[in-house]
Amino acid sequence: TAEMSKLTENACRDVNIAFANELSILCEKFGIDVWELINLANRHPRINILKPGSGVGGHCIAIDPWFIVSQAKEEAVIIRTARETNDNKPKWVVEKIIQTINEFKKKNNREPVVGCMGIAFKPNIDDLRESPSLDITQDLIQKGYNILVAEPNITSHNSIEITNYNEAIEKADILLFLVAHKEFKSI
Repeated sequence: TAEMSKLTENACRDVNIAFANELSILCEKFGIDVWELINLANRHPRINILKPGSGVGGHCIAIDPWFIVSQAKEEAVIIRTARETNDNKPKWVVEKIIQTINEFKKKNNREPVVGCMGIAFKPNIDDLRESPSLDITQDLIQKGYNILVAEPNITSHNSIEITNYNEAIEKADILLFLVAHKEFKSI
């Protein structure tokens, strides 16, 4: 029961995040501001929709629900679906970024410099485990785009050059705020 309790806590959080992430995808499709929608919905006293993001990272929330699913594949439908929603969100984000890059190229007749702001798995930490922001950034780099990576909570990475966030802001044509670090709040 104690083990299941910990897995349940993380699976519940994952399901709630997946709901917010799915809302962001739906709002994009319907032309609705997801932030306005969530603010309005959260006025209800029993509603507390979380903020959508680029996916779910970290060692617990991104991993623990799969332990439940592995032991009850047929029964853990919502938990599995939430995990799949959150695992697929970075791919959706990359598609949106590529659309923006292509629009920039068409309008400006050149490749943009893209600033990826944050690669940690959540704000104000240096932990990159299971980070969707890191996955997004690495995907864009592998695709050959001109990427500047700003992560104020680390000084170096084994395969990515880290740029000071002020320099990234100055040099980038497109800024991707992938993590809501406190340093980025005033930008």
